[in-house]
Amino acid sequence: MSLRDNTSVYAEYLMIRRDCRAAFAFLCIAAIATSTGRVPITRAAETEEAKKSLAEVLAPAIKAHRGDVAVAIKHLKTGDSFEHHAEKPMPTASLIKFPVMIAAYDAIEKGKLSLDDMIELKKEDMVPGSGVLTSHFSPGTKISLRDAIHLMMVYSDNTATNLVLDKLGLSATNELMESLGCPETRINSKVFRANTSIARDRSKAYGLGSTTARDMVKLAGQLYDKKLVSERASKQMLDHMFACEDKIKVPRKLPPSTRVAHKTGSVNLSRTDAGVMETPSGSIAFCILTTNNQDQRWTDDNEGDLFCAEIGSAIYQHFNSKDDAAVAPVARTLQMGADGELVIALQRTLNARIEPSPGIGVDGDFGPETEGAVKKFQTQEGLKATGVVDSETWKALGPLIMEEQPVPEPAVVNAEAREKEPLDALDGPPFVTCKAWAIIDGKSGQFLAGGNEDGKRDPASTTKIMTAFLVTSLAEKDPGVLDEFVTFSEQADKTSGSTSDVKAGEKLPVGELLYGLMLPSGNDASVALAEHFGERLADKKADGGDSLSAYDSFVAAMNRKAEELGMKASHFNNTHGLPSEGHHTTARDLALLAYKAFKQPGFRKLVSTPQHGYTVDSATGYKRNIVWRNTNQLLRTEGYDGIKTGTTGAAGSCLVSTGERDGHRLIIAVLGSTSSDARYTDTRNLYRWAWNDLVQVGGNGKTASKEN
Repeated sequence: MSLRDNTSVYAEYLMIRRDCRAAFAFLCIAAIATSTGRVPITRAAETEEAKKSLAEVLAPAIKAHRGDVAVAIKHLKTGDSFEHHAEKPMPTASLIKFPVMIAAYDAIEKGKLSLDDMIELKKEDMVPGSGVLTSHFSPGTKISLRDAIHLMMVYSDNTATNLVLDKLGLSATNELMESLGCPETRINSKVFRANTSIARDRSKAYGLGSTTARDMVKLAGQLYDKKLVSERASKQMLDHMFACEDKIKVPRKLPPSTRVAHKTGSVNLSRTDAGVMETPSGSIAFCILTTNNQDQRWTDDNEGDLFCAEIGSAIYQHFNSKDDAAVAPVARTLQMGADGELVIALQRTLNARIEPSPGIGVDGDFGPETEGAVKKFQTQEGLKATGVVDSETWKALGPLIMEEQPVPEPAVVNAEAREKEPLDALDGPPFVTCKAWAIIDGKSGQFLAGGNEDGKRDPASTTKIMTAFLVTSLAEKDPGVLDEFVTFSEQADKTSGSTSDVKAGEKLPVGELLYGLMLPSGNDASVALAEHFGERLADKKADGGDSLSAYDSFVAAMNRKAEELGMKASHFNNTHGLPSEGHHTTARDLALLAYKAFKQPGFRKLVSTPQHGYTVDSATGYKRNIVWRNTNQLLRTEGYDGIKTGTTGAAGSCLVSTGERDGHRLIIAVLGSTSSDARYTDTRNLYRWAWNDLVQVGGNGKTASKEN
């Protein structure tokens, strides 16, 4: 494959980055290189030539990325490799959980721990951020060490990680990595437990953990070769990594059938991914580390995640020509020791084809039970009972049952009549990607139109409308509130997700911190404000006396205010909108909240500000400048002047906004759009329709025509 074959990938990457000049320059360079015949071949005979070729392929994306980058690549079959700052220690974010898993299995192999050890989840163990234990399980739940490791690797569960570290000991990972020749691969503390740090200088420099791209590729290669800890342990660790749920980094642009065993990491400044991808030409170990990223958004089009995806796609294409094709799975011979999705399909099919059904476990491991079922099927079909699934056995089995619900026979599918929906109407609201929306009149508060407007949904950071409203309501009664200083606590500083970038021990007035809450959508700012005002807003009779913390008292006040405003289907569990079971609202309720809040001059000024700067003070005396930029892109267009964005995986892309045209103000809430860009398209289409069809705008003679 020549450089020409990779040109479109990087031109697309640069265009996504809106760097048209760089994209054009890259296309010209590629064209010149190709025409002069000086483009190296991907799989050249000499290793140095292969390195040069891969360097040429990856250099444009590395150079274009707005942040620090370290990359290491190694083709495990040919040995061809590439490194860029591969020896440089970099923050790992949750990627450090890969070495933690290795250390856990090493302890298990040595008899210090057992996969069957049971761990009880306690309330004090529960930390925020990625995972499912904190949000979906109750204190007292018991899980095995095996399950804790699985949650740590598959869902990057922070609480599960701390449970594993409690069993293992913090220093065990670092000691093992040192012995494996990876001294820069270190974990510094438990997740969201900065006070447990065993290396405060490294915690300050790298956060949760550190590594080098070279270390990660070394470990990933040893794991894939079944040489890490032991063959049995390597296989079990690979199973965890093949099941990783994060698909928006390296796997994003790979062919859908590509298997990737990997672990990722994400914090505001850093996005990382490392592991092994299986390709037709052989398996490739990779590590991509980014930090100090300028784009710190928590959206699917974040530049750090996109960079990982582009590098993944480029190395796949580099080592595999367009003519390469993976061997069809059914052509494989399966026997004792095999594992994976094909074994799962085999087990389901054996259960369906053997009379009577043997009811073997569908677990993806080809063990004695599966071998016995294969022999029984072969005997049933008059084949030699070898226990090995060869071409004759595949043929006798017929179409495999790949899913729990069998796929219908082609004749049934092809004969099925599918009726079309009626013609699209030429009037009515526009088609939108969002799952729910609501429009209300900005002057009267009258509900004008909606779609699934009363459906309960995760609100993401639109939650902060209520957080800000409580504070600005206090300021309405006493303007001196805005001059009160808030000193950031450790808890506020360590809050995950989008940030105001204020650190523990730094202080600033409430009036300034509100900008840090609403413009960059600072989750940390929401916690700091709640801690500051919680006791003031507490209703001890309603909240059960003094049992609640200041933060929980603030959240309780949010729910009381929602009830007072008539937000009938809303309930808040936190101040920021990170996913939490039972934390929900509706498009109608959010629009109503925005209508009430926007009446306040202080709130209006806050949410209409495109950017704001302040010099932050600290408890120790230093000062530093900080800039907050509004995430609401509608503010770039005349006529729009608020209010709040929100994005999480559970919520999708959300936007609560307001705009005015010819004296007609509307408030529109959009929840669950398919992407960041889509929420703005959905919203602007709804405004255009509403101003044209629901209210009189531009002298077209139309008046409010709908009331629900």
